[in-house]
Amino acid sequence: MQRQAAYMRRSLFDQEYLDEQFIQLEELQDDANPNFVEEVVNLYFTDSARFIRNIELALIGAKRVKSECSQFQEYCNQRNIEGCKRAFQGVKQEYATLKSKLDTYFQIAREAS
Repeated sequence: MQRQAAYMRRSLFDQEYLDEQFIQLEELQDDANPNFVEEVVNLYFTDSARFIRNIELALIGAKRVKSECSQFQEYCNQRNIEGCKRAFQGVKQEYATLKSKLDTYFQIAREAS
């Protein structure tokens, strides 16, 4: 089992799901807190899901951003790291696109009035 866990851990680094910050987190784990890393990761997923819900509540009718946030939240709930990464990129892309389009719209609306 330890060999399988070590192989899986290595593959998470090889596939670039994890970086050196995860190693630093592991270094904080000790015999007094043997599940420290798992607890921190669970908090991360819980907090990130709550963060996404808060973004959804704050949306101003941004349908495509909301859709991407919902997808991100679903992947977080499933603990699907690859899906989370893709969906988060989608959130960022849709957010940037919406901001650009609304900036242009408001500029044109100001000039028209």
